[in-house]
Amino acid sequence: MAFFKRKEEGVAAASTQLRSRDALPWNSLMDMVPLGGGEARLYQAIRQGVPAVDAALCKIIRLAGGVSVGCRTQDVQQRMDRFLKTVPTGRGQVGINAFLDMYLDSMLTFGQAVGEMVVDPEGRDIAALVCGRVEDVQIREGESPLAFTLWGYGSDGMPRPLPRQDLLLFTPYNPEAHSPYGVSMLRSMPFLTELLGKIYSAMGANWERMGNVRFAVVCKPQNGEMDPATAQERSRQIAREWSRAMQSSKTGSVRDFVAIGDVDIRVIGADNQILDSEVPVRQILEQLIAKTGIPPFMLGLSWSSTERMSTQQADILTSELTAIRRGLTPVVEKICRLWMRLNGIYEPFEVLWDDINLQDELDEAKAEWYRQQARKLELENLQMEGKL
Repeated sequence: MAFFKRKEEGVAAASTQLRSRDALPWNSLMDMVPLGGGEARLYQAIRQGVPAVDAALCKIIRLAGGVSVGCRTQDVQQRMDRFLKTVPTGRGQVGINAFLDMYLDSMLTFGQAVGEMVVDPEGRDIAALVCGRVEDVQIREGESPLAFTLWGYGSDGMPRPLPRQDLLLFTPYNPEAHSPYGVSMLRSMPFLTELLGKIYSAMGANWERMGNVRFAVVCKPQNGEMDPATAQERSRQIAREWSRAMQSSKTGSVRDFVAIGDVDIRVIGADNQILDSEVPVRQILEQLIAKTGIPPFMLGLSWSSTERMSTQQADILTSELTAIRRGLTPVVEKICRLWMRLNGIYEPFEVLWDDINLQDELDEAKAEWYRQQARKLELENLQMEGKL
């Protein structure tokens, strides 16, 4: 008879290392280099306040997406495709492309992106891919430029090194030599964004004053016609009848205003002119959009652009997207390498990106056609000369 019975161990749920914390109650901790929460909120405010900037970043994210992994054997290829399409990424999203969209969004906006590969309790597969908040992660540099450690916040609110560094993903965007963090694409935009906000605020105030028409009704009595008491009563009657006429126009009916005496009706502010904002707004938007690298015609802006200029802008955008993909490729490789190791697969693979657009394929096909035509003419000339 057994007096003691071993308690059955339950299966633990997969947990993440990244914890959220809104504020940092202290300024510094040894050689930490934190990304300020105010700076992150500033970049979010820029995207919320300038739709053109937000649309440009969304275009970059959409155009840079579309990744797959090529394996040698058919069985591994099918398993890899299934994993990349079905891996949960949080917030109702699934698939490696959904994870990369969130990851790249953070990288462009804040200059860095952090994520985690969540392993299942048995340690045999990747259960999920999760993006973290960059404000909740700090970097501690090591003795060499290649060594660094990601620090987070524990349940007690104190910063400490995250235990499983091999499961964390971190990518800076255009990192500088003196800082471990990257540079946000929006770093040079706050000054111009503030000017743009002032212009739009002034435009709204001017239209509120002049667009919503206000009237000045002045009744001029003749010499000695009315005493002050009678004039005051006459002004109240005119104001009451004018208000009734204006209220009737809201319902669609027409009501005439009839007054006795010399009555003058003028529009307040009609003589003033609103400043032309087209030129300064365009100058500011040109610099903001130039920082993103998106051609203006892709955002619906009909600025002066020829067909050849649009083609050159598209080529420049293609090179920019290729550079962004070079930064995301190591992230995909690390995820696939861990998945293969957990599944006992040791096989080389290759990260494949989708073509950016169909226009590139068309241009490449035309170029190949022209090369074949030139080759054909060259062979015909060699035959005519008897050299073949």
